[in-house]
Amino acid sequence: MSDAPFKQEDVVVQLPSSGQLEETLSDYEHLAEAWAQRGWLSRAIALCKVILRLEPDHEPTRRLFTKLDARWMDPLAPPGHPVPRIVVQVPATEAGSSGSGAQLRVSLLARLGERAFLSVMESLELREFQPGETIVAEGEPGNSLFAIVEGSVEVVRTLKSGRRRTVAFLGEGDFFGEASLLSDVPRLASVKAFERTAVLELTRDRLEGLIQRHPSVGEALHAYHRERLLDDVLRGNPIFRMLPPERRESLARDFQLCARPEGATLLTQGKPVDALYLLLRGRCQVLHQRPEGGERLLRTLVEGDMFGEISLMLGLSATATVRAESACLLLRLDWGSCDRYLMDQPEVCEALSRLGNERLLCTAEMFLETPTRGEAPPRV
Repeated sequence: MSDAPFKQEDVVVQLPSSGQLEETLSDYEHLAEAWAQRGWLSRAIALCKVILRLEPDHEPTRRLFTKLDARWMDPLAPPGHPVPRIVVQVPATEAGSSGSGAQLRVSLLARLGERAFLSVMESLELREFQPGETIVAEGEPGNSLFAIVEGSVEVVRTLKSGRRRTVAFLGEGDFFGEASLLSDVPRLASVKAFERTAVLELTRDRLEGLIQRHPSVGEALHAYHRERLLDDVLRGNPIFRMLPPERRESLARDFQLCARPEGATLLTQGKPVDALYLLLRGRCQVLHQRPEGGERLLRTLVEGDMFGEISLMLGLSATATVRAESACLLLRLDWGSCDRYLMDQPEVCEALSRLGNERLLCTAEMFLETPTRGEAPPRV
């Protein structure tokens, strides 16, 4: 086999004749091993999937899966300790058509034992998309997750104005789609092939079957998803960014990830509040309950917005009702954790107080400008 840098178009996979099958499988097996040795793990997996499609019981390929599993595991990690994220860098000259270097984030796979790992590999489907072809569409149900084997994709979201904007490009080794799959919320963005792109797909049906046989698969995927979310949130949120790094790490362990369906009530006006919330996905309405009945929309919360801070800082019951306008994904931090990690940080307390006061003033001004008959402005 040639050891030249790989490009997707260099390998044409077709069903061989019966006389050629053994030779073809041997060639593919050696090529997969060579890619694995170079660190091209996603491509090695994809080619193994092709081999098993041709011969499901091909024993050398199953042994190669085991080798990949062992290579990804950290032998120095103590039992039960999370395996650090492994990022494999491929030089741009050898990265195929993506041109930007490949990264395979395998922390979720490295948590699995051999049997669970092999079951996951057997459940993956290799698929190919042409430039411009939609892989997932915003707003549709999330029924699968994907890992990019070759090529790159464009992530596009619809803004409030209705315009569509590209928010990210993903390349070889990147995962996408796990948020909707695991949280049972609609697709948060559309993903289109930017060039000829091959992906490995794990569907919901196959994932549910895997979890029944190997509960560790579900635990690993949820842990991976949670870590990605927390990493993005704690580094990107201006309030949590004020915390020292070691405090952020401790705080991350206490966050609870929760999904709520459209129409769910998250806070009820006049009722006690027991947590601080951060909206990760979806939209929520903040509503004032009128004394004579009915509701008035005060504002709409969007991704990245926080709520519950007024009760945290002022010790009040909920000053408004918060209801999910769409299916939502949230981070929840109970009062005990807030006390431990936030309340002794002056800058954080000041920022939370400022946010709460601004919202109370904005609400008061709204009622003063357009009073409703028989309704007094809310207490500030």
